[in-house]
Amino acid sequence: MNIDAINPYVIRILISAREKDSISSISKRIGLSYGWTHKWVTELIKEGIFKERWKGVVLQKDNKTYKEILKFVENNISKASLYYSILPLFGIGYCFTKTDAVYFWTDGRYNIARYREFYPIFIKIKKDEYPIFLWYCRKLNLKIDAKKGIFYAPEIAENFKSVNKEGYEIEPLNETIAFMEKNIYNFEPALEIIEEMYGKKLGVNYREVKTL
Repeated sequence: MNIDAINPYVIRILISAREKDSISSISKRIGLSYGWTHKWVTELIKEGIFKERWKGVVLQKDNKTYKEILKFVENNISKASLYYSILPLFGIGYCFTKTDAVYFWTDGRYNIARYREFYPIFIKIKKDEYPIFLWYCRKLNLKIDAKKGIFYAPEIAENFKSVNKEGYEIEPLNETIAFMEKNIYNFEPALEIIEEMYGKKLGVNYREVKTL
C-alpha cells in the first residue's frame, strides 16, 4: 500500500470497521466527516481491504495489507494506551467504572493496585452490544478477564448513565464517589483529591499531619 495512504485516519477506519459496514457509520464512529471518510475508504477499496457492496463495504479480513496494518498498531502502541484509546471507535455503549472512573475523575492522579503484570481495565458494556464488543476484542487480540497482563474487566448491564470526559465515557462523578466511599480504605486519598478538584464537601481528612 502506498505509504502516503497510511495515516491516523486510515488506522482509525480499519480499527473501527465491522465485517459489513457503511461509510456513514464508520464516519460517525471515528468522528471524521463523511467526505474524508469516503476518500480513505475508496483508497482501501483500491487496496482490496474493502469490497464495495450496495450502500456499504465488506471488510476483507484475509487481506495481507489489512493484517499488516493491524499488526503494526498492536506492536507500536503501548498496550495500556491501545486498550483505552480504541474503545470509542467501537461505536457501542460503554463507560469506564470503578478504579478507572476514579483515575479519570482525578485526572490520572490516583491509581491503585494495578501494574503492568496485572492491569484490569474496568468498564461497563450495554448487554445488547456485548457481542459486538467481543467481536472487536477478537479482531484486535484484546484480552478479557485474564489472570495477568492488561485486560478488560467488563460489567454487562442493561443500561447505565455516563458522562463524556475528554472524549471518553465515564461513570458519573456522584456514582464514582459512592464507589470510593464504599471502599474507603483504598480510596480515601482519592476522595480528598475529588474534594479539592470539584469543591465537594466529603469530610475527608486523609493527609498525614506534618511534624517538625
